[in-house]
Amino acid sequence: MVTVNPPICNFGWKPPAFSLPSVDGSMVSLDDVKGENGTVVVFICNHCPYVQSIIDRIVRDANDLAGHGVSFVAICSNDADSYPEDSFDKMKDFAKAHNFSFHYLHDETQQVAKAWDAICTPDFFGFNKDMELQYRGRLDASNKQAAKGARRELYEAMLQVATTGKGPEDQISSMGCSIKWKDA
Repeated sequence: MVTVNPPICNFGWKPPAFSLPSVDGSMVSLDDVKGENGTVVVFICNHCPYVQSIIDRIVRDANDLAGHGVSFVAICSNDADSYPEDSFDKMKDFAKAHNFSFHYLHDETQQVAKAWDAICTPDFFGFNKDMELQYRGRLDASNKQAAKGARRELYEAMLQVATTGKGPEDQISSMGCSIKWKDA
């Protein structure tokens, strides 16, 4: 397991469009998931211990943010041939087991992860209503161990984005396992 940290927010960056299959059987584009007051796109996978340790808090925050007009979507870009636990069928099981209220998309070609410069799982991208990047930080301070009373950094940042259109200037990058790239 290689632990990596993505770069801090490139404020105002506009994301490349995508259209990917969701575990619910539909094709989902970035426009389909755009929230009224903001959008969170997170790169995750099923087998990463960092993701496994925070997935219930990710789902909680996604549900809580929905009430503030902030939508949420997750993307798995890992090489499922080398990591079969991240296959599309296993993604369906993972989403169901954790009661995802949001789309879980499969980036089989890894083109979306590459276009977005996604680095790790989890890697959070928080956008304002104009789809300008305002947050690229962590969920909270807990990393792999749940820290009692840890500030809900993603949630608080996205509430600020929903209200003001701007993310916090001080952000701490996420930490996780590197995305498992296919051999070139």
